[in-house]
Amino acid sequence: MVYNWKKMFDVTTIGSATLDTFFEGDFPLVDWPGTESGRAYLMPLGEKLEIEKAYSTVGGNAANASATFARQGFKTACAAKTGADISGLEIKTRLKKNKIENKFVVSDANMPTSCSVLLLNKGERTILNYRAAADSFSMKDLNMKKILAKWWYISLAGESDKMFKPIVDFGERNNVAMALNPSGHHIKHKKKEIISLLKNLSFMVLNEGEAALLTGISFKKEKNVFKKLDALTPGILAVTDGKNGVTVSDGRFVYRAGTFKEKKLVDRTGAGDAFGSGFVAGLLRRGLTGKNIVSAKPEDICHAIRLATANATSVVEKIGATEGIIGKREFEKNKRWRNLKISVDKI
Repeated sequence: MVYNWKKMFDVTTIGSATLDTFFEGDFPLVDWPGTESGRAYLMPLGEKLEIEKAYSTVGGNAANASATFARQGFKTACAAKTGADISGLEIKTRLKKNKIENKFVVSDANMPTSCSVLLLNKGERTILNYRAAADSFSMKDLNMKKILAKWWYISLAGESDKMFKPIVDFGERNNVAMALNPSGHHIKHKKKEIISLLKNLSFMVLNEGEAALLTGISFKKEKNVFKKLDALTPGILAVTDGKNGVTVSDGRFVYRAGTFKEKKLVDRTGAGDAFGSGFVAGLLRRGLTGKNIVSAKPEDICHAIRLATANATSVVEKIGATEGIIGKREFEKNKRWRNLKISVDKI
């Protein structure tokens, strides 16, 4: 079937939309070997604790990514699921305010809107997450023809990862360029499915731990990780390493980049979403959609890396996953984002 792309979206993001509340304070830390960091907040039971500041913002993978595309000037839609409550209404209102089509955010009267409470302490955070409506997002909540776009940015939460295969199958039949930012939950429970559908993806972004989990190869053997993934997909792969930057492969070249220097680390929430969506926005800005992703040139990839890195850096300088997302004009005019050292090596 042939669709009129001029009347469709540049990007539809598919995933979760939440209401995030941030509590900033000087929470006491104690050593706690049971955690990955080896530390934990000390919160006395039964006592009232004072906080210094409180904020409320929209979050969730799909909402976060949609903000990037909209601020970069692309016609953007967000597909997600909320409750039919005040929080759900607030999410739709804020999406609309940011010029994001919100009519594909469905409301479920039987479920509350997903939410998170984030405890902030000097740039680090602990997240209390309640998935609620986002976890029940399913194919019956999507009108696939109406959300057609040049790109789909797919980042599914919790049990909604059951949608992944039918979404990708439909997108493949309709020549949609698809980007995937899988969660650890998705990789653990649907690893074989993800691997089988990599052939249909144009872009995937993972962190080092997720890349190791997906391939079954320690990222200490980086070349082997990329070799395995490159053999499975014609698309572009990005593996992030937090403050150390990113490694990208397009199957022909390997690109390595650090990060822009932060003015001040305030909150890391949403940095991954900002990077992944910024990268796709960079590809789209260079006219890369659908099957022509294989024609991406090194200068196209470098542009995408620079935009993605700038977006992620700006996001961690403000509280919330969308407050620091940069616009098209700021990226193009601000000298701060012009120079990022990127090495390019032939595979």
